[in-house]
Amino acid sequence: MNEVFICDAIRTPIGKYGGFLSSLRTDDLAAIPLKALMDRNPGMDWLQVDDVILGCANQAGEDNRNIARMALLLAGFSETIPGATINRLCGSGMDAIGIAARAIASGEAHIIIAGGVESMSRAPFVMGKTTEAFSRSAELFDTTMGWRFINPEFKKKFGTESMIETAENIAAEFKISREDQDNFAFRSQEKTAFAQKNALFSDEIFPLAIPGLKGEILFAENDEHPRPASLEKLASLKPITGTNGTVTAGNASGINDGAAALLIASESVVKKYNLQPKAKILGTQTAGVPPRIMGMGPVPATNKLLARLGLNLRDFDIIELNEAFAAQALACIREFGLEDHDSRINPLGGAIALGHPLGMSGARIVSTAFHQLQRSGHGKAICTMCVGVGQGISMVLEKV
Repeated sequence: MNEVFICDAIRTPIGKYGGFLSSLRTDDLAAIPLKALMDRNPGMDWLQVDDVILGCANQAGEDNRNIARMALLLAGFSETIPGATINRLCGSGMDAIGIAARAIASGEAHIIIAGGVESMSRAPFVMGKTTEAFSRSAELFDTTMGWRFINPEFKKKFGTESMIETAENIAAEFKISREDQDNFAFRSQEKTAFAQKNALFSDEIFPLAIPGLKGEILFAENDEHPRPASLEKLASLKPITGTNGTVTAGNASGINDGAAALLIASESVVKKYNLQPKAKILGTQTAGVPPRIMGMGPVPATNKLLARLGLNLRDFDIIELNEAFAAQALACIREFGLEDHDSRINPLGGAIALGHPLGMSGARIVSTAFHQLQRSGHGKAICTMCVGVGQGISMVLEKV
């Protein structure tokens, strides 16, 4: 099997819901990091790209009709370059990287751009067709996130809890207190604030100039979602699901916009075009869990991957665990046998602070781990996240 290298990784700043990225069409948003990769690697012959693979969880609006193909053309790639869009919900961006890595490892491809995009601000409403002649009824769904067009048989067998309800299920079953959730969220915001103050995201974020609604130009170079708050403020927030709940807007990830792309290559391409191989992808793994506790997916996915690679969590210097919810992240951390405050976990903060643009998040996590490896003497990073409808995905990187 061929070794698989990440040579570059770039992303947009993450925008908050209705924020500075909401004026951009989703396909235009996806094109930004693709164009940035071209500009940052002028020695590459871009006609030799075998494929562009992007993750996207919605695909119901401007991201329909294969956004990867549309975005690569909008970015200025040749019409001869193919593109594919894949959907593993929250894990789509990471899965796109995993698919690219497997194609290169097998020898079927030598250079692929992989990543992800999501504009949750611009997710449309959708309406189903009637099932009866002359029907006067209609169902309208908001596609921003969550279930729509529910299969009654699936609901009866597995349930269709919302993402927030699955986090509450985990909090109850794994005894994750509200206080611990708020403490975790507070630490995530603190770490991100420190990272932003010290420009630790500068290597991975491509600054943008965006037309404003009044014709002005808005400059975006930092993630927009972070909202630092005191522990007292976090404790004062009301639970989303009612008085008995523990999940709040303060200890959950956000509704966000963003796009990311990574340049992934074989050793032969690295040598031919004098690219800089900065990290190797050692493996990717997915696994399933009951949909009602979908947030526990990182545990079996990670355990399966580590067993296959002959590694354990002691071998890692960086652990990037997506923070869909503090309850979910803490339950996974404790199932891994780690301490809540383990300094290796999300050193720059996670999705509670940074935001969670669904199809982009997996690529963002890998990009963040990739750049952290470059700034330090650290050898290995593991990236993992839960996936809606009961799945998990994990990936291992090693610094070159």
